[in-house]
Amino acid sequence: GGESPCSWHEKVLTLDTMNPCVRRVEYAVRGPIVLRALELEQELRQGVKKPFTEVIRANIGDAQAMGQKPITFLRQVLALCVHPDLLNSPDFPEDAKRKAERILQACGGHSLGAYSVSSGIQLIREDVASYIERRDGGIPADPNNIYLSTGASDAILTVLKLLVAGEGPTRTGVLIPIPQYPLYSAALAELNAVQVDYYLDEERAWALDVAELRRALCQARDHCCPRALCIINPGNPTGQVQARECIEAVIRFAFEERLFLMADEVYQDNVYAEGSQFHSFKKVLTEMGPPYATQQELASFHSVSKGYMGECGFRGGYVEVVNLDAAVQQQMQKLLSVRLCPPVPGQVLLSMVVSPPAPSDPSFAQFQAERQAVLAELAAKAKLTEQVFNEAPGIRCNPVQGAMYSFPRVQLPPRAVQRAQELGLAPDMFFCMRLLEETGICVVPGSGFGQREGTYHFRMTILPPMEKLRPLLEKLSQFHAKFTREYS
Repeated sequence: GGESPCSWHEKVLTLDTMNPCVRRVEYAVRGPIVLRALELEQELRQGVKKPFTEVIRANIGDAQAMGQKPITFLRQVLALCVHPDLLNSPDFPEDAKRKAERILQACGGHSLGAYSVSSGIQLIREDVASYIERRDGGIPADPNNIYLSTGASDAILTVLKLLVAGEGPTRTGVLIPIPQYPLYSAALAELNAVQVDYYLDEERAWALDVAELRRALCQARDHCCPRALCIINPGNPTGQVQARECIEAVIRFAFEERLFLMADEVYQDNVYAEGSQFHSFKKVLTEMGPPYATQQELASFHSVSKGYMGECGFRGGYVEVVNLDAAVQQQMQKLLSVRLCPPVPGQVLLSMVVSPPAPSDPSFAQFQAERQAVLAELAAKAKLTEQVFNEAPGIRCNPVQGAMYSFPRVQLPPRAVQRAQELGLAPDMFFCMRLLEETGICVVPGSGFGQREGTYHFRMTILPPMEKLRPLLEKLSQFHAKFTREYS
């Protein structure tokens, strides 16, 4: 009687047998550095002595986790929708009650707990369409081209899924900016598509250059079939805001080279720099007239997670598609219906963001004041961040024109680079790990976003409250000086 084949049973799902595409996925913003930050927080709670009293997580654009106050009106309407008994309460303003009743009327069984149609509540898609029209100075938007989503991330993934096809040299290539928001590299790895890097120009405040797009495209054509071009404006992690001429040049390039355009515009409310202004791709495309306006395919994305709202936990967002093939649009509808629908509370928040109180409404004054306060504070923090970093020798920081991050470049001494390589770490990962261990400050190494060979960066959110941000920036600069002395 030999060994029974079942006495030792290997697991069906192991690292060797699992989906290799998933294994290739990396997401730096919640990567190893953050896991270590969580461990340190736990050690502090257990009373382990550290050279710092708290871990400051400046690694992720999570406004409310960093102490940003939610906008009252948004939460009032949401509370009324979630618990309609409150409609009888005298504690809520009339306009908030009207908004809530209007939304509840559009929900199945007049309840937020009902599924909505897969593309999102029709009424809210109409609100989004009017918002886009107002934003773009009267250019019409069709609610049937608007799909609500679970944050912008989900819509971006859906559009990428539609685009990815082919095997070997005909595999779909997608051009993404470097430095990029790692959602893109992760999604492309998961879908087994080819990531095509184009570099933003750090010397010119992270500007996008069409010549560099052309270089990336021509190089990529040797080994894949580039079919889409992603733009992040305002930039993440780089914070630049694109000039109108630049957007026009990108649209012409995409049109000539037959590339599908994806415009990630989730930071459109976050523009701080003097002379910078947000222009949507949809608006510029339409104003360029035919053939661009009638033929160039575009998907643009927005979200309730950023801006002045900072409601990232509710996962609300939308995509608007322009010039999408009608048959493909039906396929997109099908793909979305498999996921049933985006979270309804997220849809409700989006509806507030796209139809805020009007000047005649009782909530208008408070809403405006709160919104302005959040954006003004972010603008001040953007300026302070750039200022403090640029005073530090060995750190260079471009102006934070928009979004909510700075992406400073740090000089690392050759001995530190060598030490990192011995430890099998990217040099800026080594720097960020040491920074975390010694100061409790958690930032993400530039290598997680991509950077030019031989340059080192980190991404830091500008979200901590002013009274924490200034000491944080100074502590970071001092640590860099100490690190440089230690390794030179």
